[in-house]
Amino acid sequence: FRVRAKAGVPVTVTKLVSYHTSRGVPARELVDRCRRTLDRAEAEGVDTFFTRQREWLDAFWERSDVRIGGHDDLQQATRWCLFQLAQAAARADGLGVPAKGVSGSGYSGHYFWDTEIYVLPFLAYTTPQWARNALRMRYLMLPAARRRARQLNEAGVLFPWRTINGEEASAYYAAGTAQYHINADVSFALAKYVRATGDTEFLYREGVDIAVETARMWASLGFWRETELDSERSFHIHGVTGPDEYTTVVNDNLFTNVMARFNLRFAAHTLRDMALDAPEDYRLMVDRLGLGEHEVEAWEAAAEAMNIPFSDAFGIHPQDAVFLEKEVWDLENTSPDQRPLLLHFHPLVIYRYQVLKQADVVLALFLQGNHFTAEEKLADFEYYDPLTTGDSTLSAVVQAILAAEVGYQDLALRYFLDSIYVDLGDLHHNAADGVHVASAGGVWTALVSGFGGMRDHFGELSFDPRLPADWPELSFTLHWQGTRLQVTIARDRMWFAAGPGQSVSFSVRGAQYVIDPEQELMIPLADQGPVIPGRPSIRQFADVTRDDGSLLSASVPVVTTSIPIVGSPETFESVPDQLPQAADPMS
Repeated sequence: FRVRAKAGVPVTVTKLVSYHTSRGVPARELVDRCRRTLDRAEAEGVDTFFTRQREWLDAFWERSDVRIGGHDDLQQATRWCLFQLAQAAARADGLGVPAKGVSGSGYSGHYFWDTEIYVLPFLAYTTPQWARNALRMRYLMLPAARRRARQLNEAGVLFPWRTINGEEASAYYAAGTAQYHINADVSFALAKYVRATGDTEFLYREGVDIAVETARMWASLGFWRETELDSERSFHIHGVTGPDEYTTVVNDNLFTNVMARFNLRFAAHTLRDMALDAPEDYRLMVDRLGLGEHEVEAWEAAAEAMNIPFSDAFGIHPQDAVFLEKEVWDLENTSPDQRPLLLHFHPLVIYRYQVLKQADVVLALFLQGNHFTAEEKLADFEYYDPLTTGDSTLSAVVQAILAAEVGYQDLALRYFLDSIYVDLGDLHHNAADGVHVASAGGVWTALVSGFGGMRDHFGELSFDPRLPADWPELSFTLHWQGTRLQVTIARDRMWFAAGPGQSVSFSVRGAQYVIDPEQELMIPLADQGPVIPGRPSIRQFADVTRDDGSLLSASVPVVTTSIPIVGSPETFESVPDQLPQAADPMS
């Protein structure tokens, strides 16, 4: 086109772009669809599409917004994160939510377990249909996951750690494929969705296949052990990697065992309920999956006997069977120039130390918090927090949640700021590769579960808020089994406002309440929970002895050889023992 431009007179050009995608439609047909879409846009007018988009966004913010009183900067950053989630998840029907959403080419569009643990909670509680769409992606991956399990000599299914089409795309097994916990992560997300929505139709028609096949994998991967001193048998899982990629291929990783236990119990519970509530669906499932007569009992027995490591000497849960036997990496005296560790130390160096890339035990304390006492959570957090580098963007949100719960409230806010600005502030120097969608989802969870104190253990809503000292108010919306619940927290009270639907039962610090549809309820608060100043230090465990009588000692690996290392003297001085980066490190 041509324009006769005049000085001082602006020219506005509006460009419309249409896209269609499908694996089963020829390219020529996709091109025709794009043309028809553009023809319709031209006929209806651009303003019509702008109006529809505005209505769509208004509806999204009405059900998803989180409001932080008195902090416009945090409010803006929060909404930026939520908008990234909307873009990434809105069209995820059967395709999932990639690690970078639609914002960049990082990770080549691949999916990880991040989606289930960090993104699905937001979707389940704000836009349940999007959560169901994302879970269908895992359901459609079941054939490939069955093949993967067979390759590794296991029963059931094994979801890939990194994938785009159901096949494992990670070339580095130690920090990737060995993360068997992804099976439990997927089942955990399924359970969370069903509890939040009551959608047993999806569970009994498709989700049950995920629950059964993942449980079968745990029953085949684990094994029974009985000692001479203890006549009771225990169930163990060996040769796995937990969420922490700085500690790999270990025995009895706490996170893996705790989540596998949940997976086994969830599958058994689902089948027992299904047999009573939907006998025809149950019969079809038995025929479809070839369910054995004693499989459910075997899962329940394995879950009940699952080995959960605990150290009486340290008063904490070891991350795995030998974690506490390693030397401690002195992060407090590690130069910032040597971070992230994986870019400056070979993985084999890192694996020899007590040092974490991201929350592991602490993540288990959050996801399965109903199985740990308040004292255990505090002790575990105080031990692992000083050992956690935060080299992964997935770590700060989890540490914020547990720090708030156990009482380190100032530290919780610092971790929250790290997570909310990880991309806006380019804190990890890789925002050019795309937005960290899982971290954006974690921001919502940190606000709602960390400062809002929301939990849904046993399928029951509960609240124990931890409002930061300089926040006058925090407000968010949850959708619980079809009813919209507006929650507002101030320093001395909480308000609940229910929309149309069913009555909602919940508890606040142990006291039970019920709110009826289209009613409001105010609950007074005595305080915002315990407050512990500062941050934990590993030095508080300096006098604790291991089982062999040795004391903990912290150090930083150094180059001790006199053999020259290729590279500049400056590199040698600031980056000891620099070796190639391992494949597939999660940022």
